[in-house]
Amino acid sequence: MAGDSETHLRDRGEKTDVIRQPFLIGVSGGTASGKSSVCEKIMELLGQNKIDHHQRQVAILSQDSFYKVLTLEQKAKALKGQFNFDHPDAFDSELIMQTLRKILQGRRSRSHCMTLFIIPEEFITVYPADVVLFEGILMFYSQEIRDLFQMKLFVDTDPDTRLSRRVLRDISERGRELEQVLAQYITFVKPAFEEFCLPTKKYADVIIPRGADNLVAINLIVQHIQDIMNGGPSKRHNGCTNGHVTPRQRRTSESSSRPH
Repeated sequence: MAGDSETHLRDRGEKTDVIRQPFLIGVSGGTASGKSSVCEKIMELLGQNKIDHHQRQVAILSQDSFYKVLTLEQKAKALKGQFNFDHPDAFDSELIMQTLRKILQGRRSRSHCMTLFIIPEEFITVYPADVVLFEGILMFYSQEIRDLFQMKLFVDTDPDTRLSRRVLRDISERGRELEQVLAQYITFVKPAFEEFCLPTKKYADVIIPRGADNLVAINLIVQHIQDIMNGGPSKRHNGCTNGHVTPRQRRTSESSSRPH
């Protein structure tokens, strides 16, 4: 039944397990604001980055993995920096919802990797976890998606800092020319941020200025996540039964060529 704190799953050929519903955390913010860095810092401070991905209690998923498959015409524009990847229509919101529902049911899910618009056959696998960090520029834009998060973080970084980071990243990692990067930023990125991303800042439970450099804010969030993982005082009521937390039962999962 909807609202149950535990989900009973039976997969073909597998033993039935009882899996506690994960705690979903949405992480939003402008391009190059440090969303990924904040998530990685949280993983590092929790010691989860050194654990095998099958056994991690915390998982990270990116909205960049949910771009719609582009047509040939759109691909040609993308290669020239003339496609708007920051518009809500560029993302497959229905697939995001399907993935989040699977995660909330404690089921393993798959999503396209960042090279979606070039190699759509590649996937990343997200294994069941106690806490899932889902980061992206428009994570809070859709109310249907936004309402699934038990905690919402907004990484708030100075626009000039974000622009300089994006320029360096696109030139070094994506082989783009400075003129193309700036033209794309002025034409698509900045207007989309102001119209679609920035207004969603009001939905955040916690605003993190300066991104991963703000260790005070990140440590507070890490402490809260530790409480959730350990069944401490910050653990939401749904995860507890008469004051006791039901341990998550992990299933043996086959390895993935692209583990998350």
